[in-house]
Amino acid sequence: MEDYQGTIYDIIRSIKDPEKPGTLEDLNVVFEEGVSVHTMAHNRCNIEVKFRPTIKHCSLATLIGLCLHVKLQRNLPTSHKISVIVAEGSHNTESEVNKQINDKERIAAAMENPNIKKMVEKCIKDPD
Repeated sequence: MEDYQGTIYDIIRSIKDPEKPGTLEDLNVVFEEGVSVHTMAHNRCNIEVKFRPTIKHCSLATLIGLCLHVKLQRNLPTSHKISVIVAEGSHNTESEVNKQINDKERIAAAMENPNIKKMVEKCIKDPD
């Protein structure tokens, strides 16, 4: 698990921005220093990913957080705890966004919405 931080970053760096051309890495929305991994007992990890929306009033911050969560859930063992948070001071409603994107029921409900699911799938699709 030595370079697990880099592995996590490699999973999320190619997510496409839902609005602008480019990836979240290209737009500096995700950054390697924003990924932290804390090893717990039985090879489980606490994984935290901080992201910075491009503007403080970004209306798609929740969607970006959802994309990060879904991509990580699909690519990591289910035993890991995943937290996705807006970097402090980078969004006007960061506490509300953080609450929404880390609520399992809200994530599941969002992914049941065909329009949201389609947007998420488009953003997290691996590059060809």
